[in-house]
Amino acid sequence: MAIVEMRRLNIYSTKKHRKGTLEFLQDIGAMEIDALESDDIPFEKMDTSGERIRFQKIADEFDHVIELLEKYDTSKKGSLLKLENDLVSRKEYRDMEKDRRLYYSKANDVLALEKEIAESKATITRKQNKIATLSPWSKLDIPLNSEKTKCTKIFIGTFPDTLTEEAVTAIATEGLEEPIPVTVEVLYNENQITNVCVIATNRVADQVEENMRSHGYSKLPFLSHRIPNDAIEKRKNDIVIEEKKIEEADKAIAEFVSYIPKFKIAADYFRTRSEKYRVLGTLPQSDKVFFIQGWVEKDKAEGIAKILEEKYDAVVEIETDDEAAPIKLKNNHFSEASEGVLESYGLPTHGRVDPTTVMSFFYVFLFGMMLSDAGYGIIMSIACGIVLLKYKRMASGTNKMLRLFFWCGISTTFWGFMFGGFFGDAIDVIAHTFFGVPQSQAVLKPLWFAPLNSPMRLLIWCLLFGIIHLYAGLAMKGYEYLKQKDIVGFFSDVIAWYMFLTGLILMLLPTKIFASIAQMEFNFPGWLNMLAKVITIVGLVVIILMSGRANKNWGLRIALGAYDIYGVTGWLSDVLSYSRLLALGLATGVIASVINMMASMQGKTVFGVIIFILVFILGHTLNIAINLLGAYVHTNRLQYVEFFGKFYDAGGTPFSPFKSNNKYIEIKED
Repeated sequence: MAIVEMRRLNIYSTKKHRKGTLEFLQDIGAMEIDALESDDIPFEKMDTSGERIRFQKIADEFDHVIELLEKYDTSKKGSLLKLENDLVSRKEYRDMEKDRRLYYSKANDVLALEKEIAESKATITRKQNKIATLSPWSKLDIPLNSEKTKCTKIFIGTFPDTLTEEAVTAIATEGLEEPIPVTVEVLYNENQITNVCVIATNRVADQVEENMRSHGYSKLPFLSHRIPNDAIEKRKNDIVIEEKKIEEADKAIAEFVSYIPKFKIAADYFRTRSEKYRVLGTLPQSDKVFFIQGWVEKDKAEGIAKILEEKYDAVVEIETDDEAAPIKLKNNHFSEASEGVLESYGLPTHGRVDPTTVMSFFYVFLFGMMLSDAGYGIIMSIACGIVLLKYKRMASGTNKMLRLFFWCGISTTFWGFMFGGFFGDAIDVIAHTFFGVPQSQAVLKPLWFAPLNSPMRLLIWCLLFGIIHLYAGLAMKGYEYLKQKDIVGFFSDVIAWYMFLTGLILMLLPTKIFASIAQMEFNFPGWLNMLAKVITIVGLVVIILMSGRANKNWGLRIALGAYDIYGVTGWLSDVLSYSRLLALGLATGVIASVINMMASMQGKTVFGVIIFILVFILGHTLNIAINLLGAYVHTNRLQYVEFFGKFYDAGGTPFSPFKSNNKYIEIKED
């Protein structure tokens, strides 16, 4: 529950040590480098954009080649979900650095082969389209560009209608005398299209053409000196040739699969160089010296400064500037898992409280209550635990997320047994359906109570947990006041609200309205009823008089205080928001019970057992997926809106150190 203290380092060194200094800082990955404006200091900046873009482009090309080669990799090493980078030695990294031009040449060979394949596929597509165009003319036994002979004219074209040979003949010979000097052949007539070949003697050719055009005839839009079947055959042969080229290129690409590990190292090498040149472009420098300014953790500042001074002849100044420093959180192992939830909302600023520890306990508690099924919780915890044990070097964010869901699974299991839910009522359904246990006999009994039997009881508990959660948020606000030594604010904005709200709750509990809703009665002694009224009034008066204490005008001050009292409606809304604990918990249980009922409908038969297993697995898989998402979203909401709304203001900038930008590898130091 802390924010790591930061120190600003100002590093001055000679140009000859620039490369070594940057590589050292990038290797340790412990310093966030500020991009200073050159107007602030009498130095200039290099334009490194060209080199940065060039190296990033090379890295992107390697990424593309790796993605392509993995499709050809038949060994299928590793899992579909890659959680760890490949571990390589420093020697392997240096060897690749020496041979980087060789590997870049190999990558270009792969890209060239891919281009050949793309071109062949495009050619095949064109040929296939041409075949599709020629196929309706395949009955024609003369070249498509035929137009005439010595005594005849040839019309090869299309009518925009489905016509028979007799109909085309009638159209072509309209107005001609017997004997009819015209020959008609219908080549294709489907889908409101009729392809024809009409041959007429020169004497009547013009009349025939005029007749056909009056009925929508149009000349063939493309010409070919080949007979259609010959043209089709040629293109089929061309396709075979292109397919052979693709096959050969595929085989050639497959031979590069063994280079994948080297290509991964090369990709990260060029990506890292691109990042180094990005930072280099932000450094103020002159002909002989350069300057770096940035942030490191307080505990590391002295050590880093010492190495820079001894190894790179640098002059290092260490400064304290908490207001401008970036934010890095530091929490215990359990609470650290919830840092991602806080970061999604926004980091705190220096001088403010880090709510991660308090939030983490409530987060796990409320998440488990929303899902509240022991079977689902066990699956979550086992799955996350196995992945965490198997992959030790996964990314920090992924590790934290899995640890969070592991603890949420434990909480879900706890609440599942408390409410008697294990895949809904699966234990009872299986016992009653397949083992003859009487319906009246419950096998798995809740350790506390069954929410489906007592929903109002659960609602009261949900609202109580909500009040505790909101009170904790108000306590965090009080803690910040005490850190700032603002005693007046602590009593006016925290203690007074505790008194006012607690008094109202104590006054509400003995009423008939509450008894009718909660189905339980509270009978307080007279002194407690009087105490509730007193602390309510005292809290009310303090809030009215002190909420607007920043104003000297007492009239405005009291008006602002009275308006602040109106905020109690917001508290009521916030408390009611915790009814979602009841809603989501019941939804999980009800859907699970319906799935079990549907699964057991075929009874105690072989077919019934098979149906039960299939419906059980499919149904509960969908149920856990849907309700897991719902629990995650609504637990986040309770933190972001209800809990954080009482005290938290985000605005901190995350600590982002300058480091190697690795996508595939992790370097194992010798």
